Amino acid sequence: MSALAEEAAAPAVRHRRPRRTTLAGLALVGTMILGALAAPLLPWDPEAVDLMARLEGPGAAHWLGTDHLGRDVLARLLHGASVSLGAVAVIVGLILALGIGVGGLSGLLGGRTDRIVMRVCDGFLTVPTFVLAMFMVGALGTGLANVMLAIALSHWAWYARLVRGMVLSLRERDYVAAAIVSGASRPRVFVEHILPGVLVQLVVLASLDIGHMILHVAGLSFLGLGVTPPTPEWGVMINDAREFIWTQPTLMLWPGLMILLTVMGFNLLGDALRDRLDPTLAGDDH
Repeated sequence: MSALAEEAAAPAVRHRRPRRTTLAGLALVGTMILGALAAPLLPWDPEAVDLMARLEGPGAAHWLGTDHLGRDVLARLLHGASVSLGAVAVIVGLILALGIGVGGLSGLLGGRTDRIVMRVCDGFLTVPTFVLAMFMVGALGTGLANVMLAIALSHWAWYARLVRGMVLSLRERDYVAAAIVSGASRPRVFVEHILPGVLVQLVVLASLDIGHMILHVAGLSFLGLGVTPPTPEWGVMINDAREFIWTQPTLMLWPGLMILLTVMGFNLLGDALRDRLDPTLAGDDH
């Protein structure tokens, strides 16, 4: 290969090479997932109370110490990762199902149906998502299942609007028009010709939204509206540790650090995925 050809190919090679921020995001998210999977293998029960061992510091018996009820902090952190990541996976699934179903139907049918659906979406979008989630949890009741449903219902409208807009754009393409002329039904046209392009954009949006949803789960649990004790969850752990902020600050530090690192990891991965799927946004290696 000539020197000129090598120079021309260099930018493409650089864009294919993973950036350090991407690798950092993968490392953070991978570590959290492995920790959540390894949680059941730990010798400590995250809900076992031992008042004789309360507020112990890190040691051989408890690597990160114990909380005010003598429960192992490390076990609760890793089981909390399992709760948070599992909840977010369900929330994302519900949001994508609602967004694709409602937005796709609105875009395909158009007319009065489209206007009604979009007015409903506008109503949801006028209220901040966390406030709307708090209201829905108040109406549905506390508990992890209701928290997941409330967060999904407070976010679906953004995705429905995106899907509807993409359907309106893609259905004007020649290959979609050809499929319709050939006699294909609207559901088939949507699944085979429109949905693949929509999914790419939804995956990018969801990856950037995961950190936001983790904060919602932890925030609602911290306020006593989400996961209820003694279930190990990061927001619950921070709430339990408030009383000991001056005497045992690490009890708040560890779950706060887990939230920070998890949100940071997913944000880095979301940015990398967005840059990968939209080359015009890709910058130099960091």
